[in-house]
This record gives sequence, C-alpha cells and structure tokens, in this order.
Amino acid sequence: MELLTVAVEKPEDLNLVLGQSHFIKTVEDLHEVLAQSSPHLRFGLAFCESSGPRLVRRSGNDDQLTELAGRNAAAIGAGHSFLVFLAGGFPVSVLNAIKAVPEVCRVFCATANPVEVVIAETDQGRAILGVVDGGSPLGIETEQDVADRKALLRRFGYKL
Repeated sequence: MELLTVAVEKPEDLNLVLGQSHFIKTVEDLHEVLAQSSPHLRFGLAFCESSGPRLVRRSGNDDQLTELAGRNAAAIGAGHSFLVFLAGGFPVSVLNAIKAVPEVCRVFCATANPVEVVIAETDQGRAILGVVDGGSPLGIETEQDVADRKALLRRFGYKL
C-alpha cells in the first residue's frame, strides 16, 4: 500500500463538498438536489465509478465547475467518491440534502479552504482515508475574536 496526498485544484473562493457514495445513480440524484436548492446556485459535480467502464461521471449547471470537478475527481481517483463545486451558495445550505441522498455513504469535508485528500493506493485501486482541510489553529480565540465571529455570522445572514 502506498500513501499519498492529492491537492484539490480550485479558486480560493470556491466551495466544495467531497464524499463517498455507492451507486452510479449518485450523479443524477446529486444534480437534482443541488438544482432544487436555489435558482442562484451554480455547481459542477463528478463521481468516480468503481466498476464496469470505471469512468468519471459528471454533471452540473456550470460548464467550468463541471470540468473542474471532473479533473479533480480523476486526480483523486478513489472509487465511488464524488466531488461537488459550488458557486453562489454555501455548503451549509445544501449539506443536509446531499447527506440525505440514499446513495451517499459519507461526507469527508465541505469547505472553501485549501484541501488535500489523503489517499491509500493498493493493487485494487484508491481509497480516501481523510482530508486536510485548511491549516492548523494558530491560537485560542480572544473576546474580540468571539465578537468578530458573531458579527461575521450576522453579516452572512446566519444569525439575527
């Protein structure tokens, strides 16, 4: 077994959701969930098929995001994994709907941070062991940091 990391290629402000599912129907079901979530959400998704022709299956309502998802999913190359890129919305708005898709087994991360995917590669194929999501903490928040956090959530409209 070989351990490696694959850095997800993405613009700094783009959000992503990385997960694992169990069936090719994932592509259509994730597309429907995302398309129904907001008329403003732009997305591209890709799914690594792990049997049959073993293709990277893609869908989305934004050609650039769909191409980016396909390219990154191919680089990760782990069977039954999926990757969704989001613009015009945040993962928090679609995450429960994604997790409720019957084929979805797990979500590894939902973030706008830089992401490295930790991969195990065997003779059979690749598996996602986990992710490195952003950087390690640099300290513990102060009272001013608490006030800033609360103000940020209110500015985004998540708290009153």
